[in-house]
Amino acid sequence: MAQVLEFKLPDLGEGLTEAEIVRWLVEVGDVVAVDQPVVEVETAKAMVEVPCPYGGVVTARFGAEGTELPVGAPLLTVAAGETADARPSGGAGGADTARTGGAGDGGSGREPAAEGSGNVLVGYGTSQAPARRRRVRSAAPAVNGRPRTPEPVRDTTGPADGPVPVISPLVRRLARQNGLDLRELTGSGPDGLILRADVEHALALRPTTDRDRADTATGPTAQATAAPAASPGRAASVTRVPLKGIRGAVADKLSRSRTEIPDATCWVDADATELMRTRAAMNAAGGPKISVLALLARICTAALARFPELNASVDTGAREIVRYTDVHLGFAAQTERGLVVPVVRDAHTRDAESLTAEFARLTEAARAGTLTPAELTGGTFTLNNYGVFGVDGSTPIINHPEAAMLGVGRIVPKPWVHEGELAVRQVVQLSLTFDHRVCDGGTAGGFLRYVADCVEQPAVLLRTL
Repeated sequence: MAQVLEFKLPDLGEGLTEAEIVRWLVEVGDVVAVDQPVVEVETAKAMVEVPCPYGGVVTARFGAEGTELPVGAPLLTVAAGETADARPSGGAGGADTARTGGAGDGGSGREPAAEGSGNVLVGYGTSQAPARRRRVRSAAPAVNGRPRTPEPVRDTTGPADGPVPVISPLVRRLARQNGLDLRELTGSGPDGLILRADVEHALALRPTTDRDRADTATGPTAQATAAPAASPGRAASVTRVPLKGIRGAVADKLSRSRTEIPDATCWVDADATELMRTRAAMNAAGGPKISVLALLARICTAALARFPELNASVDTGAREIVRYTDVHLGFAAQTERGLVVPVVRDAHTRDAESLTAEFARLTEAARAGTLTPAELTGGTFTLNNYGVFGVDGSTPIINHPEAAMLGVGRIVPKPWVHEGELAVRQVVQLSLTFDHRVCDGGTAGGFLRYVADCVEQPAVLLRTL
């Protein structure tokens, strides 16, 4: 006999509490295998395809595309072992048969998908799927105008006093916003479970005037986009953009940084002419081209070796400064989805060629929206090349919980006194924003001065190579 297994939205990465459904990859009635991706979600950090740790027939999906779900909320339910009459995943037919568990030859079905999942999802692991308390039963007459799976016999003369058979908080919210009593509905899901489709069907049967009034007053879209009414003599043109996804995560992190970190900024202009000549000589020698960002990253890791106070964070709860031995270097990358900060692991162990290749790989993944949560977390220091936007300087906000960020402006020809004479040189402005709790101005100034010296005279790096 089939078991109905509930798959909840897993913890997809460090600090993530919710995700938005972008695209369902399966339909109700589809047969899914263990570890098969079933939904594509967008977290605050990346686009992720979520694999299901169970195999069987999809009996319900919770949440439409564009819906935000908290971690731990139900994503879908799977009838393990009930695959005889269900259509393969992605097929166009057999949906109604699959929803009722199938009435064909049960001997040709797959084995129950209680096998271990190869993908480790937080809260699921790789052991056998736990037994569930629901069962899929044979087909029964339609209710609410929709096919349903029968439920245990109950008194239908009036609303029951017991718990309402609803799992999804989205279904409860939809009913509440439209003034619908869930106790008046009979669910079409397994064991009489009330699904979103049941609520929508009940709302569709309402008189038009009542439905329009409810939609206008309480519809979530209207709440999200409603603007204040225009007052006489003043034209109102307001657009409200929800702070969610990457934009919401960036807002939360920057606000937290400004609230918790007493930051300060120092800056210096540097003559980058010799650095650019050194890069040109490297690239002329053959082999992979070396990027300016890679050279700046190499200088940065050398400076952190001399001033380790800045490769740190503050544990406010323990009132301790946490210093890191390894340098995991984040770099700001602007994408169509917003600002992200991919992390180059063990940057202090990489040479210029390795850094160039890793920057290119992570940048491409950021633009494609395929960065994993692991590639977006765990940084200890950030390099911000805002010169690509054509600006000279900035006072960036520290990437919490890190303790410092090096900013690099555009490299442009400017008048500069060189060897006692006025000349046109390639000049760059460098800035360091740092957490004043981890060090004093002398340390920050020493770090920035060393970086500037290496930019002006790259041979300085030879002392530590």
